[in-house]
Amino acid sequence: MRTYGGYWDTERGLRTLRDAGHEPQEKNTRRILRDLASEGLLVKVEDWPVRYRRAEG
Repeated sequence: MRTYGGYWDTERGLRTLRDAGHEPQEKNTRRILRDLASEGLLVKVEDWPVRYRRAEG
């Protein structure tokens, strides 16, 4: 995420995980994004549709 930057949503997360050889489900991808946000790595910038960006610092 640091390398690619920009905004992250479920679709982008799904594509990235698939490109890395995983078989993600949409529900799990949303959970991963929420977990990364709760750890302070992402910041939610939009509620609907939900979008995140990389946390600064």
